[in-house]
Amino acid sequence: MATMNVSLPDALKQFVEEQVSEHGYGTSSEFVRNLIRHEHARTQLRALVVEGMTSGPGSELDDAYFHQLRERINNHGVDTL
Repeated sequence: MATMNVSLPDALKQFVEEQVSEHGYGTSSEFVRNLIRHEHARTQLRALVVEGMTSGPGSELDDAYFHQLRERINNHGVDTL
């Protein structure tokens, strides 16, 4: 595992230490890794949303769409969606 040193103002260092204590993290590094993982996941999700929005016209979400979706779930299970 690589090491990275980060300089923080005293107020942010105190915040990190409080978060570690209050939320059961073992170390400040564990807390920061968790923040980075969440940001990485958020960035990936945003990229997928943008990709979907620019992929062309989607389905119209009307009663017929949801009726068909329910039928697919009832007939084949959720994993076929």
